Order: sequence, then structure tokens, then C-alpha cells
Amino acid sequence: MPVYLDAIGKCAAREVVSIQPQVSGRITEIHFADGADVKAGDLLFTIDPRLYRTQLEAARATLAQRKAELELAKIQFARAENLIPSKTITKSDYDTRKNAVDVAEAQVVQGQAAVEIARLNLEYCSIRSPIDGRAGQRLVDVGNVVNPGSGPPLLVIQRLNPLYVDFTVTENDLLAVQKYMAKGALRVEVRLPDEPDNARGGELTFLDNSVQDTTGTVKLRATIPNGDHLFWPGRFVKIRLVLSTLRDAVLVPTVALQMSAKGPFVYVVKEDSTAELRHVTPGQRQGGLVVVEQGLKPGERVVVSGQIAVTPGGKVRVEAPRTSGAAPATGKGGGS
Repeated sequence: MPVYLDAIGKCAAREVVSIQPQVSGRITEIHFADGADVKAGDLLFTIDPRLYRTQLEAARATLAQRKAELELAKIQFARAENLIPSKTITKSDYDTRKNAVDVAEAQVVQGQAAVEIARLNLEYCSIRSPIDGRAGQRLVDVGNVVNPGSGPPLLVIQRLNPLYVDFTVTENDLLAVQKYMAKGALRVEVRLPDEPDNARGGELTFLDNSVQDTTGTVKLRATIPNGDHLFWPGRFVKIRLVLSTLRDAVLVPTVALQMSAKGPFVYVVKEDSTAELRHVTPGQRQGGLVVVEQGLKPGERVVVSGQIAVTPGGKVRVEAPRTSGAAPATGKGGGS
């Protein structure tokens, strides 16, 4: 019998990315459909690349010029070095030519950086998906001019598999959660409200580091597989956090459990077919069954219907079910 905590949770995407432009320009192409599944690296938008392609060509030409100037400076400096022994060149001219080489080398490095910046700007004209996920509704059309750092995102992509499920437990249950987490990963069962019998298994992957002052609850997060996209970000779900499993638990149907002024009880049918009112300590419920922590032994018979006619110490006659249907058994002076 599982020992568990039930809660209401909310689904959340594993990753959420807002697509923003990194260069200014006009949108010339859109390469996806709204709501489509996209892969990391898929092309989403194209910004007019002509300006940035021209800037890259200009940067490469400038770099080529800088390299030529560096080669000339090196040649002139080499000639100056050869003239030093004969003292046909002044120390000032030698230092000038040496400095010219250093300046030319720095200009080459600067030109290489300019080429890299221009190359990146041209690359940014092709906006690609950074993650696997599902595209939302695009917020721009072909022909719109976009600018980096201004306005809403072009598109929001959410990763739906695996999926997060966020929920809370009360601070009174925190100690139990911590105790069982120390023994290993805890299992969760997630159900849609309209499909209570279709549970999706997952694992508890996060426990917050504080109790919320206003609610006295602690945030937890589970991770579940969602390859079929059955669960959707923002949807409320039912959570069952399984803490442990009771071995050799004593179970009775929930309908056998009755309530009196002294607490819960069941009617036990003894060996001599008399009814005994037995107070019990109920525990965890699972479907139509409830754990009896104290008061019952395995194998004892309990009354599950007709308790209103049962009297403690009275005789109970158990009748076999009729073959024509599922009519409950009845007993003389007792219940069934």
C-alpha cells in the first residue's frame, strides 16, 4: 500500500525562450508555422542580410589592406636592422620603423575583430531556434522592421518534453518529505482532472529551500515524460507524491468503515457468526480501500453493507450471492 500525499499542481515548460533579434533590419522570410514543433538549429526568421553582407566584405578588404601594410612595415624594419652595424641609419629611424611594425600588427588584429563582428552580424540575420520545443504564435510578419532590445519578442518557444509540474505541500508534511527524500528519489503520479485513471509517472526533482510566510507551504517540482504532449504548460493537474510503501498492510473496503461518537469502527463477524463492534485506526486510502493501522488482523471478516441492522453480539447470517445478479447478502438480525 503506497503512503502518499495528494496535491493540486500546475504544469510548466522545461525551457521557455523568447526569440529577440540581435541586429536591426526588415523581416524578409518566416520559415515555420504557428504552433509547429521545432528543433534546435531550425531556421525561424530571416532579416534582410544585404547591408551586413556588404559590411563583411568591407571589413575583409580593410583587413587585407592592414596585412599588406604590415608586410611593408616588416620589410622596412628588416632593412633598418641590416643597416645598424654599419651605422648608416640613425637610432631614431630604427625605432620609428620598429614602431611601424607594432602599429601595423595591432591594426591587423583590429581588422580581424572587425571581420568577426561583421560575420556575426550577418549570421544574426538568420534567426534559429536555440532549443527543441513548440513554437507559439509569431508576433511579426514579413516586412516588419525589427530592432534588438526593443518591443515584444518575435516568438516564444517552449520545451514540452520532459515537463515540469509545480505543486506545494504544507509545512507539517515537510519533515516526512525530507525524510523519505534522504532515502532516494521520490516517485510522483500525475493525472489530468478529466482522466483520473490515466496516471503519468515521474520523479520529484526539486524541493524549495524555504517555507512561504503567507501560506505556510513549501514549493516542490516534479519532472514527467511528455513525448505525446498530453500535458500542457499552465494546466492544473492532480499530483500524488508517493513517499513509501507499506508492506503487509491490512486493508478493508472504505464502505466497511463507520463513525461513532468514540471514533471510527467496523463490524467484525467472529467465528461464532456474531457481530463485534471494533474501534479501529484508519490510515491511508487507495481507491475503494483504506488501511487499518490498528484494530484488525489479516483474514478477519467485516460487514460492508447493511450495518444499520447489525447489533453488537447479534447473530449474522451470510448468504451466498444470487446467480441472477449482484444482490447483497443479508443476515437474520444482522448485516451483510
